Order: sequence, then structure tokens, then C-alpha cells
Amino acid sequence: MRDFGGIVERSPARMIRPGSASEVAGAVREAAAQGVDVVPRGLGHSTYGQSLTSGVSLDMRGLTGVEVGAGQAAAAAGATWREVLAATLPHGLTPPVLTDYLDLTVGGTLSAGGVGGTSHVHGTQAGNVASLDVVMDGDPVTCSPTVRPGLFDAVRGGRGRHGVITGAALRLVPAPERVLCCTIPCRDAEDVLRVQREVRADDVTSRALPSDDGWRFEAKAVLYGDGREPPPGTTETEELSFFDFCDRMRPDVEELVALGEWARPHPWGMVFLPAPRAAAVIESTLGAMTTGDLGLSGVILIKALRIGGVPMLGAPRDPVLFSVLRTASPGCASVPEMLAANRALLDRARGEGGTRYAVDSVPG
Repeated sequence: MRDFGGIVERSPARMIRPGSASEVAGAVREAAAQGVDVVPRGLGHSTYGQSLTSGVSLDMRGLTGVEVGAGQAAAAAGATWREVLAATLPHGLTPPVLTDYLDLTVGGTLSAGGVGGTSHVHGTQAGNVASLDVVMDGDPVTCSPTVRPGLFDAVRGGRGRHGVITGAALRLVPAPERVLCCTIPCRDAEDVLRVQREVRADDVTSRALPSDDGWRFEAKAVLYGDGREPPPGTTETEELSFFDFCDRMRPDVEELVALGEWARPHPWGMVFLPAPRAAAVIESTLGAMTTGDLGLSGVILIKALRIGGVPMLGAPRDPVLFSVLRTASPGCASVPEMLAANRALLDRARGEGGTRYAVDSVPG
């Protein structure tokens, strides 16, 4: 069995698809009695085998359903963020933070942290949870900032090491009907971070793109609602419905599937950098890279954000997430070469006071 990363292979001794928290608890107790590891798996979007095991694999997609209440949604861990939006948008509501790709499970991203374009305002997905239902030591329990707060902090961003998330109470905010997407070209990494600090946008992230003379940078600032003026420096705008904006990756994914790129190995390198040192690390990393080091469908993202009280992420103060999302395309760098480059990036980041975002692909 592989995950999205396509680098690590493991065959579970047993696969279980629980349909309830009590069935999760029973599976965990049975595995513990046999001395076997249990690893929850949503849609398997990890990149270095984090959702794989040679023990018991829990297919969490058996736990689905979303119920919307007053300002909150009760979502099962196996529900996707697409399914969450389908339930909340008819009420004019949305989670404050969504990942760029909607076809990930609630439990999966909460156990990883969950960063999105609104994280400069609202923090991570894991920081916007009112309470969690968790199986810990074979028992189903509920935790929150006031009930078992230690467990609450351990499982958010804990990658399933301290308990299996089975459900979550998600905070909701009003959803706009329309958004205005604005493209702002930037000179370099320092300019990217300046724009992200200064622009008044509801959703903002930036990319480094290959060009004839190296790399070019651009910020994408998204304004919610009607009648708002594009930020200074905007060269291109596009108006979309809110859902179409949230689901903007679907056409790209369909194309990558058709080209075979979606099935290639994805050796991703992702680090949190302290803001004062971020531009220097980004520039030095890109200066040593070629398009072949990134892959034909690889992407480089730069995102200043707030962590918002999720201690397990271990990010530096005022962090910048630098994501080198490599694809091992034919004719490009090999998987071992890409993994070595990820290790070098992590070492460079740690030397500057940064940390890893542990959904990355780094050996060891």
C-alpha cells in the first residue's frame, strides 16, 4: 500500500473500516492486546508513509456525516472538507480555514495542523476546533480547552500519536457569496512577505514560479464580498463564487490525473521559518534549484501565518511556511535526489531557528 507521496510502501497486517467511535475503540483495544500498532488513515494524502503501517490500518472514511448547529459543525473524522462545505454553505457558513485541496478528511488535517490561505488571520484548522472526540488508550473521550486540555493539545497536530480523532466540533464563520481574486507580481521573496504583511485581504498566499531567468514571484490576494478595491500592485483580477474559489484545484487535479502526474511520487519539503530569516532561506534555496529539481508539476508556496495555540506544531514565533512541493516527473531529479534536497532544506531551516512541518517527506 502507498500514500499520496508514493515513496514508502507498507502492507498492513489488517485493515478495519470502523463505522463508529466505539468500533474504533474496540479495534484499538484489540490491537493493543496483540502488541500491534494502529494507524488511522483518511484518504492517504500523507507524503512519506505517515498514514501507512504494517500493523492495523483504520480506514476512517467509514466515519462520515456533518451536522450544522449554531456557529458550529459537528463533523465525523472521515468526512472531507468538501462534505463539510456542502453542509455549511446552505446556512451561509464556512469553516474559517480551508486547505487548498478540499478532498482531505477532517481528522487527517486536524491531526496534521491544516494550513490555508486564511491562516494569516485565523491560524490553522486545528486552532479552530471547539472540541474533539478522541479514542485514547482504547476509550472514547471528549476533549476541549477546558475538558482534558492536555489531550486536546496533544492530538491537534499530533499526527495520531496520542489518540485517534473520531469527530470534531468545528467553528464556523459567515461565508461570502462572491470573492475577487487579485494577482500581485512581486520582485523577490522579501517583497512577497511585505505584500502578505501589508495587504488587506481575507485570503492570501504566494508562489515562486520558474521563469527564463530563474524564478518569479507572485502573491494571490482574495477579497471576500462585493465592491472591494483590488490592492495596490494588482495586475489581474478574477471574480468567482465562494465555492468555485474553494474548489479551484479540481480542474488542475483532473488535468494532473490525465497526464499521470498525480500518480507520480511526491517528495515534499515543508518547513516553518522565522519571519526575519525567511526571505534569505527561500532565496538561497531557490538559487540552488532548477525546474528539474522541482518536477514538471511541482509547486512552491510561501505563506506567512499564525499558528494560534497548537503547541504540537512547534513552529517558531511569527512563522512563514515554505513549501517545496516536488513531483518526481520523468526526466527530472530522482526521488533520492529530491529527498536529499528536502533534508538539506530542513537542516538549513533548523540552522536559522525554523522547524519542519511534519507532513513533509524527509527521511529519518
